[in-house]
Amino acid sequence: MQTELRNYLLISGGYWAFTLTDGAIRMLVVLYFHLLGYSPFEVAMLFLFYEFFGIVTNLLGGWLGARIGLNLTMHIGMGLQVLALLMLTVPEAWLNVAYVMFAQALSGIAKDLNKMSAKAGVKMLVPPGNEGSGSRLFKWVAMLTGSKNALKGVGFFLGAVLLEFVGFRSALLILAGGLLLVLMFTAMVLPRGLGKPKASPKFSHLFSNTPAVNWLSAARFFLFGARDIWFVVGLPVFLFSVLGWQFSAVGAFFALWVIVYGIIQSCAPIILRGHHPGGATARGWAFALVLIPVAIALALQQGMEPNRVIIIGLTVFGAVFAINSAVHSYLIVAWSEHDKVSMNVGFYYMANAGGRLTGTVLSGWIYQTQGLVGCLWWSAAFVLMAALLSIRLPAGSKEAYQ
Repeated sequence: MQTELRNYLLISGGYWAFTLTDGAIRMLVVLYFHLLGYSPFEVAMLFLFYEFFGIVTNLLGGWLGARIGLNLTMHIGMGLQVLALLMLTVPEAWLNVAYVMFAQALSGIAKDLNKMSAKAGVKMLVPPGNEGSGSRLFKWVAMLTGSKNALKGVGFFLGAVLLEFVGFRSALLILAGGLLLVLMFTAMVLPRGLGKPKASPKFSHLFSNTPAVNWLSAARFFLFGARDIWFVVGLPVFLFSVLGWQFSAVGAFFALWVIVYGIIQSCAPIILRGHHPGGATARGWAFALVLIPVAIALALQQGMEPNRVIIIGLTVFGAVFAINSAVHSYLIVAWSEHDKVSMNVGFYYMANAGGRLTGTVLSGWIYQTQGLVGCLWWSAAFVLMAALLSIRLPAGSKEAYQ
């Protein structure tokens, strides 16, 4: 148990360090390129390859992790993130759309290699069949996911503050140097064979043949598309250009939002009173989430004070969304076979990345054509699709494969 806990903390620590840079680079790119005069849709396009290659990486990364080990895929991801950060430190004249999209593509590959490796690695640390293993798995997955999102919020704030006080290039150099130090440390201390099965998986095993995993992945696509439709471009540009917030204020709001979101995710086992969530849990929380973007959109259309509506409404959205995400994150790990966990998690996060890609593109286009209210109505429609797809999930909470 002590060895398992030690490795869990090492995996979490590496994931936390990566997440800080991931949140910071997102805020740096959105605000800096908006400041350079890019339209909302053009800013969204900068993240097109980030999300697209996330889809490819999750599909192939799970198979790769099962062949070479999750330790190695995690550190490959960290190394690619260092490279992506350094690529953006070139002179401003080099920072055209194509170049930034390529750097963001590397960052997207890095993020999803790291995430898949960390979450699949947790499954490998919980021995199958042990009494209480399901409860421990739920707690560990919830804690890893929640703490990651809380630190991503810190990363948003860090990126905005660094942009304001040290500038774009110096901020990137600080982030790259810190992540490189963490990479070298975790590479030395984590077991090298983590997540590598005795028999190498076939390439044909990339796609899940488990109905529960497939339906959950489809619901995940729309769930995260719903968030990113307003979150990626629409909201930060609205706060800065319409409500007149400063960079640091925008970063602080996003940081606080994601931190609270992450804390609630970590507390999901307590909120759900220790019960193992099942498909019925996912359905109920998804239908509850539909109501929130509808209420925010109606309040803005009625002319209510926008600062208050945004702060209160999106805080409530984040809290309910956090439970949805925590339940999903547990179910994909719980419903995966031990020897196929990296491939199932990779397939599931391929759907997650597809939703994020769709939400990112729509965020720029909808905000530019329909404003923030339009983003919220589209978000409600996506959540409704996630809820309807969740109807096909198994109702119980029993782990399908142990």
